[in-house]
Formats: sequence, structure tokens, C-alpha cells
Amino acid sequence: MGRVADIDMTTPLQKVLGGNGAKLLAEHLDLHNVGDLVYHFPRRYEERGEHTDIRALETDTDVTVFGQVKRVNSRQFTQQRGATRGKRGSLVEAVIGDDSGGEISVTFFNQPWRENQLRPGRWGLFSGKVGRFNNKLQLNQPDYVLLDAGEGEEAVEEFAGAIIPVYPATARVPTWRIAAAVRTVLDVLPPTPDHVPAPTRANRRLTSLDKALREIHRPESQQSLAIARRRLKWDEAFALQLTLVQRKKRAEDWPAVPRPRRDDGLLATFDAGLPYELTRGQHDVGEEIAADLARAHPMHRLLQGEVGSGKTLCALRAMLQVVDAGGQAAMLAPTEVLAAQHYRNVMDLLGGMAREGELDAAPQATRVALLTGSLGAAARRKVLEEIRSGSAGIVVGTHALLYEGVDFADLGLVVVDEQHRFGVEQRDALRTKADQPPHVLVMTATPIPRTVAMTVFGDLETSVLSQLPRGRSPIASHVVPVTEKPAFLDRAWRRLREEVAKGHQAYVVCPRIGDAKSDGEDVPPVGDDGRRPPVAVLDVAPQLEEGPLHGLRIGVLHGRLPADEKDAVMRSFAAGRLDVLVATTVIEVGVDVPNSTMMMILDADRFGVSQLHQLRGRVGRGSAPGLCLLVTESGEGTPARARLDAVASTTDGFKLAELDLEQRREGDVLGATQSGHRSHLRLLSLLRDSELIGEARAEATELIEEDRELQGHPRLAEMIARLVDEERAEYLEKG
Repeated sequence: MGRVADIDMTTPLQKVLGGNGAKLLAEHLDLHNVGDLVYHFPRRYEERGEHTDIRALETDTDVTVFGQVKRVNSRQFTQQRGATRGKRGSLVEAVIGDDSGGEISVTFFNQPWRENQLRPGRWGLFSGKVGRFNNKLQLNQPDYVLLDAGEGEEAVEEFAGAIIPVYPATARVPTWRIAAAVRTVLDVLPPTPDHVPAPTRANRRLTSLDKALREIHRPESQQSLAIARRRLKWDEAFALQLTLVQRKKRAEDWPAVPRPRRDDGLLATFDAGLPYELTRGQHDVGEEIAADLARAHPMHRLLQGEVGSGKTLCALRAMLQVVDAGGQAAMLAPTEVLAAQHYRNVMDLLGGMAREGELDAAPQATRVALLTGSLGAAARRKVLEEIRSGSAGIVVGTHALLYEGVDFADLGLVVVDEQHRFGVEQRDALRTKADQPPHVLVMTATPIPRTVAMTVFGDLETSVLSQLPRGRSPIASHVVPVTEKPAFLDRAWRRLREEVAKGHQAYVVCPRIGDAKSDGEDVPPVGDDGRRPPVAVLDVAPQLEEGPLHGLRIGVLHGRLPADEKDAVMRSFAAGRLDVLVATTVIEVGVDVPNSTMMMILDADRFGVSQLHQLRGRVGRGSAPGLCLLVTESGEGTPARARLDAVASTTDGFKLAELDLEQRREGDVLGATQSGHRSHLRLLSLLRDSELIGEARAEATELIEEDRELQGHPRLAEMIARLVDEERAEYLEKG
């Protein structure tokens, strides 16, 4: 069939494939038009004659096996049960394998003609769910396609090449049906216009878009496939970077109220009274932030820093600069525990400077307000009036700050702590509470690899605090493998008692709260491997009180406690009235008790790498060294154990962040979970393609400098619309 001029990426698939084929693709794979299908890239490729690792297949998984028919036999049998008992039937069984020795049987009931098709020596793709019968791997009645046309069988030219695409597929739409549909579309699709400018293509030695799209589906060689993949990865990186650079340039045009530093204000008084020197990093970051705040367009800065590196101090100094300039600053925290702790820390640090109107107030003092959802009606009214009148220069709160009825007199700075815990809409709601866009400082203690920062926060200036303040102690981390060495767990509890005997405190962290029957908490069932549910705070705490920690003062903290109870528990722990805090990850962010020196994380393999690193940062915050024990039943050599060994081997958060990224779907990192839609990064890897992302950033910056709104490049705007979908664009706009 020749190419058809009026078909393009927006053409409905029904027009090209007909009703039934288009309907299956729409219902099962969410593919509706030509562009959807053409950009549904193969997940992997098989080479005819290559070994398929059949021996690595796991039961109860849907697979596509590429292999050769080794032998086939058929037999008659009599049904032994059911409605057809006594009836005669037939069974065809073929053994599929490769030269490495891996084999799997495929079976068909009452389909005797299969024996003629599945002749020994023929190669094919077999798709189905892996089962086990008589201790052998089996596919029962799988879909399959053979790589050379047999008698009475449709030709399968789409698999005639040496490199065979294997697509993300479903049971109803196997990979070869997708390949056939792609072939039909590509045969009639006219050459695709290129949206990347010719000078850029030449400069970066990129193949044409049309050739890349055809080669990714039907590669002539491994080399041509690599060239195609590089071009399509470039498009993804370029679209994202153009969006980010464009947004950054637009933000430079927004008006903002400058908030310059004063030499005789609260900030100068605060700095003069600090009992210690700022680290070099804190000083440099402070200068960057001060310069940003003094400009007439909004600051958009990301402040990264390891746990305990002094981010909160940098944020407080920025807030004081804004208050000195007549504005208000709001600090948004993800939990009430953290908001209350920030409030207490700010009050302690400022002393009389935070108590305007009180007897012990310092000259030029301001007020610090705390607004959370659990405030009583009278207290809430008082705080709202302080915010509305402007007498509260610094406001600390949770998402309660976003509610209607919280009105600022002059919001000049928004500090967002642990940015990844807030949805885009929440941050946007706070920003709209100012007449002009406020300055924004985003803080995170989760180290972000450079390419992720460039791709997710590419519209923000980035500052990194890598230096820990003087006096912070090292943290030693060890894995406690209870399955192999059960005695180690007993020793760990004794070690915890030793820390308490020295006058220190400890955390015991569990993955789950517990008490599932009464509150509907989703408890994972015991799996086929016999793995039990994760341990729970409400189960562990009484066991410790009666067992290995008998006689110690134990408190419980989790997210379902009422806010006043949470606050009371944290205050008791901080004041030293509790020896041990048994908690969930509610302590992960920001909890600061310098006297706590030890943490035991139970079922540590149930936590992510970054989460473990965050949790560990809660100890060693004083002069005594910290100890973190990662308790696990994971065996040596398992991926979970390797992950824990990696965490124990380094306290470099950036190394661990890269490991975390390798083990997670990168789409999640890019905000797909926050926008509620699947990621549209199909090929680009933030780790493996860091050099290409850097190149795309440079080209995007140069192009946007020349043509801010891409008016001279309409096809580039089309590319962005296709690759950075509406939800992602909105995410970036609001972020």
C-alpha cells in the first residue's frame, strides 16, 4: 500500500486499521491515533538465533518467549471429570528452547492442527502466563506467531528482519499484533516533518525524525537502532529543557517586590547574636539568596542539603531579610509535627525578636505565628488576625495555610520544606495569596542527582549545602541479618540499652502503624513466598516493653495520633522524659533531638534508599556519635540486601540518590505521581543519558535566548505539546 498524503500523527487509528484493530488498541493500550501508536516504542528487541533466558522465567508472570521448537508430540486422552467426563480429547505439547539449555513446554487441548504448525526447528514468539506442571515450566494455550509463514497461516513479514521488536503488550493485544499495526501505519504514513531546527540537528549529529521513527520499529541493524534511539531520546530531553528554560525566562519578566537587606534590622541583630560561625556553605548560600531577594523579579531557588547541614538557618535568615523589608514570610511544612518543631526552633533562635508587643521583646521585634488544622477556634481567630494585619512577620504552618480565609497583608517569601511532599496545586494556592508573585525558596534534604535536578527543577536556581556544621558527629550504619544470625538482634537490643544507660535516647522505626482491623489500614497479605506483613508500631511497642526493653520509658508516635498527642510525645522525647520512641516514618523529616544517638529500623528492606538515608539522619545530631542498625530478614545476595548494604556503606546522600533512581521508575521522579498521570518519558534515562540532557539544556538555552516564545519554530512547539503533555506542562508551570 502506498503512502497516503492526508494521514498524519493526529489521524484516528480507525481510519488506518479499521474498527476492530483500532478498538483493541484503544481499550487495552490507550492508543487512539497514529501518533500514539508510532510513539508506542518497543520495550526490547530479540535477535533471531539469540538465546532467550527461559531458565530465569518465574511462575505466574506474563511473558513473551522467543525460542525454537525443539520437539512436538500429540496424544489422545479421555476426560476424567466435569461435564465432558468420558469424552475423547487431544493434547499437543511442544517444547520450546534455545541452545543454552533453557526449555519450556507449550500445550494445546483439542487443537490437533497445532502439531503441523509447530514443526521442530521453527522459531517463534510465544506469549502467555508461566505455569508449572510436573516440575516443568509451561505455557498453557499461549498466543504465538512463527517467524516464517506456514501452510494456511498469515504471513508475518513484520518479523522477517533479524532484529525483532517486543512491545509493551497485554493479553488481548500481544506484541505481534502491535507490530502488525505499526507496519500498516508506517506503510501509509508520509515522511514525518522534522521539528528540530536543521542547525541543531547538524550540530548534534542527529538523524532525521522520520528515519528515527521508522528505525525504532523496524531496525536494519543494531547501529541504526542506536542512532534512532539517540535521536528520540534527544527529542524528549530537548522538549523538557525547552519548557523549563522558557518558563525560567518568563519568570524573569514577572514583577516582584524587591526585599533588599538592611544593615540595621532583625537579620543584622540575629547574625550578631549567633553563638557560632556560619559554615562557608551557609554564608555563600545566604549571599545568593540575599541577592535574589533584592531583585525585582521573583526568586525561584532550590536549596539542597544533607540532613543537619543548616538549611533551616538559611531559610530563617532569608525570612528575616523579608521582614526587615516590610514583608511577611510563610514556611510550609508537610506535617503538623514538623510545623510545630519549626515553630519552636524559630522561637528559640529568635528569642525576644519573635515577641513583638511583649515585655521582653527586642527592639524591632516581629511575631511568629503557627497555623495548623488542629488549632482551636479562638486560637485560630487570633492567628488569622495576626496574619491579616501583618503583625505576624513569620508564619509557620501546614497545608492549613492554603485554606480560604488565610489572608496575608504582604506575602513576600514562601519557604517550602521537603518540596516533594506537596502537590503542585497546594504550592500554587499559597503563591496566589500575594498581590505580586512572592519569592520562593524550596528546601529538600533528599539529595537529587544533577540530571534529575536539571530535569525536574530546571527552572530553579540550585544551591547545595554539602558541609555539615562543626560539632556534628559521624553516623555508623550496620545491617543486622536476623535470618542468618538471629543472635545479632539480641545484641542490638542490648546495644540500645547501653546507649540509654549512658544517658542517650533511641528510635525504633517500623514500616506500619498496626491495628488494621479497627481502622481499615491496608495490610499486605502473606505472599506466595510466605513473607509476613511488615512489623507495626502498635504491635512492637508492647512487645519491647515486656521484653528486651523492659523498664525503659517507651513512647509511641505515628501519623494517626491526634495532633496534640503527637506534639506531647515529641515534647516528652525532646525533653528527655522518654528513653525510646517507637515510630513510623513520621520522624523521617526534620525531627531534631540532639540527645538521640541510636536508631533501629525494623524490616528495613521495606523502605526505599532515600527514606533510609533520611531516617538515619535523625541520630548523631549532637556531640555523641550516631548508630543506625538496619534489621532485615532479606538473605545475602538478594536485591533488597544489596540495597541495605549500599546504605550501610556510605553516608553520601548523592551516591545513594543515584542508586535510588536506578531502582525506581524514573517517571515517578519526574512528577508523574504528583500530576496523577503516567510519565511521558519513554526512552530517556536520567542517569544513563546525563550527557545528552546537558547538551539539550545548552541548545534549549541558546534557542530561547533568540526566540523566547518559539514563534519562529512552530514545529518545535508541536513537539513540546506531544512530548510534554498538558498535565506535565501544568505541573511545570505551577511547580
